[in-house]
Amino acid sequence: MSQLPRWTAYLIAPTAGAALTLAFSPYDLPWLALPALALLYWTWLDRSAKRAAVLGYGFGLGLFGSGLWWVYISIHDFGDAEPAAATALTGLLIGAWAVFPALAGYLAVKFNAGAKAWSRATLFAAVWVVVEYLRGDCLLNGFPWLLIGYAQSDTPLAGYAPIVGVYGVGFLLALSAFAWVEIVAGTIPWRRGLPVVLLMWSGGAVLRGVAWTEPAGAPFKVTLVQGNVGQDRKWDIDQRAGTLSLYRDLTEAHWDSDVVIWPETAVPAFLNEVQAEFIEPLRADALRHGTELVLGLPSGGQGKHYYNSVLALGENQQLYHKHHLLPFGEYLPLQPLSGWILDLMAIPLGDFAAGADRQPLLSAGGYRFVTTICYEDAFGELVARQIADAAYIVNLTNDAWFGDSAQPYQHLQMARMRALETGRYLVRATNTGVTGFVGPDGRILSVAPSFTATTVTADIVPMRGVTPYARFGDVWVLAVLVAGVGALKIGWLVIKP
Repeated sequence: MSQLPRWTAYLIAPTAGAALTLAFSPYDLPWLALPALALLYWTWLDRSAKRAAVLGYGFGLGLFGSGLWWVYISIHDFGDAEPAAATALTGLLIGAWAVFPALAGYLAVKFNAGAKAWSRATLFAAVWVVVEYLRGDCLLNGFPWLLIGYAQSDTPLAGYAPIVGVYGVGFLLALSAFAWVEIVAGTIPWRRGLPVVLLMWSGGAVLRGVAWTEPAGAPFKVTLVQGNVGQDRKWDIDQRAGTLSLYRDLTEAHWDSDVVIWPETAVPAFLNEVQAEFIEPLRADALRHGTELVLGLPSGGQGKHYYNSVLALGENQQLYHKHHLLPFGEYLPLQPLSGWILDLMAIPLGDFAAGADRQPLLSAGGYRFVTTICYEDAFGELVARQIADAAYIVNLTNDAWFGDSAQPYQHLQMARMRALETGRYLVRATNTGVTGFVGPDGRILSVAPSFTATTVTADIVPMRGVTPYARFGDVWVLAVLVAGVGALKIGWLVIKP
């Protein structure tokens, strides 16, 4: 396949990036990921490392500009920033995230060292995923949005998730797309290349039918409460009583459930402010009906030492503090520079303290569960390292910050991967949507209509057992990929066409 003209490549790269966005929810066109990644790979062929970086940056602008524009909503609509400041900060963030596809292109070409066909496609795919890991789990506390593996939650490749997690799924996707370019170009004979690609996908389809975990007990009934309290009035002190009454009224119709779950910061007050007058009477009612409650609220309040927390109300009162904080949302990295810039732009942001890395698991319904608040469910290892002692996963979030955009659906898609990786039911209560239940196979079981004050109830099954991914996490997958890149680089490994 001949090299694309430079101007054509510069046009294709951002277009392919924007097309990749359509592979994710809510558009749910996962097959578009293949041509989008294939086009990027094509633009990189026979380029210098610097030119590949420029093309990767254009791809990143297309991907993150079309896929993460909703950051503007939180900064402008609910952060009270002026349009110019909100636009500038959104553009700055998109530009920063676009650096990672640029880095992938630069490193892939730099490490290529004349590799041919399968070796080249494998190396490029490995580098892509290693760079995704740097973005998703390492730098600035991690930002794993739009990892390519998430787009495959409904395709045969999802069958590999309980073994290799989202990064392993992403590698197989990238390798499929990149190998296809080599097959079309004739550098990989189709009689050899096509069966390998088909085998990867058919193997995933077979694995979709494997049950990696088993029931640990009888089903129990869970009700999720979606309050639909507008972000612009949620913290208004005059609205507090009405908000608390809303959640209590929605709950009282479901005292027949074993567990009732409210979303992140459903209680718009510090725990110590509402403990006596609201929490204790609520807990007494729940105990009288044999129901346990799980709800979100802030706790602490001493200076800057306050937490985004989850409270479990049963025989005992249990508390979990969010550990993995959102950079620039719940804390400010790169201090004092970031604080000075945001003060200059008059953008107020939170400054929460992080909870301990290892906290006791909360329990409800007779079983312990993994607790995740907001985007903590986007980190596979955070969930996996706790899952052996847990029967299900609970996510409390508030995506009202992003309005009626793609963000809540992208977030749900990531949560589904956690269920699939661990073989557990996942329940997520949100303020405005998407509230619902996910099965241990990653499939959506039921959801509540968005932007409606409502509830959704379902029976879930406590599960036990540990998937290969939950046992080993991302480390072994990344180690294999890094070792593979090194072996290809120094010539220890040659994958012939």
